[in-house]
Amino acid sequence: MSLLKLEKINSYYGHIHAIKGVSIEVNEGEIVTLIGSNGAGKSTVLRTISGMIHPRAGRVLFEGKDISKKEPHEIVNSGMIHVPEGRGIFPTLTVKENLEMGAYTVKDSSVIAERMENGFSLFPRLKERIDQYGGTLSGGEQQMLAIARGLMMDPHLLMLDEPSMGLAPILVELIFDIIKKLNDRGTTILLVEQNALMALSIAHRGYVLQTGEITISDSAANLKDNEELQKAYLGMS
Repeated sequence: MSLLKLEKINSYYGHIHAIKGVSIEVNEGEIVTLIGSNGAGKSTVLRTISGMIHPRAGRVLFEGKDISKKEPHEIVNSGMIHVPEGRGIFPTLTVKENLEMGAYTVKDSSVIAERMENGFSLFPRLKERIDQYGGTLSGGEQQMLAIARGLMMDPHLLMLDEPSMGLAPILVELIFDIIKKLNDRGTTILLVEQNALMALSIAHRGYVLQTGEITISDSAANLKDNEELQKAYLGMS
């Protein structure tokens, strides 16, 4: 069943035509990855989906409803969470306070506490640092916090933008293990990732974006075996 569907989306920054007729689909229970070089428009696609940019043409459908003109807070309340590139945590708030901010629309304190414990089960390190300020955490810990904060809304769809950026290899593997575990628990994920090989290793399907246009779409396994992609994005020759 299609959870998210983009139909010929065109998005602009001023006069710059950043996204050109992009159509993608994410089915319930999948990990779908969007790969491409820097400046290809990957983050712009996520920003368009989450309402930070409104498309000038085309439609964004979430759970069958057109959300193309909705504001970001409305989209969050509908069950979609966007964890942006750069993490965007609150550096002067503690880990606990950051997580509470992630559930700002939830009124039931018992639900907040339960979701926080679920986050700690995925990221035990955060529980150890529950009273530590976000800005004093390591890069890997901040990424864990950003994801855990997103999960506080119990999203139907979790969109992750470059979760491995700037992390040591051992932490990259940890973050991807967590993403896979989240999916195994039933969370649908749209993943934008510069590390194409890692992304394709956990995804079900993938799309390749080049200068604002989708050039290839296929299963993750087929994309990994694609010789052209191996040379361009996977570091193989």
